Amino acid sequence: MAYTALDANQIGGTLKGLREKRGETMEELSNAINVSPSAIAMYESGRRIPRDEIKIKIAEHFSRTVESIFYQKKQHDSCSA
Repeated sequence: MAYTALDANQIGGTLKGLREKRGETMEELSNAINVSPSAIAMYESGRRIPRDEIKIKIAEHFSRTVESIFYQKKQHDSCSA
């Protein structure tokens, strides 16, 4: 399956939704994955996309795959008939 990266705003919305659904504050999430609260704020606002090693920590924290948070399935051109 081919994937394409989501843009920073889409990723930010997903991260904020996951965090809020879990009832966590930005500070709690930042402590759990060992980044600053300001980094979480930047990710959620779409001003920054996490580095790959942080993407893995985020996915593990939310029991998700990296792909499900940061990418979308790309439809092949031949499949869009």
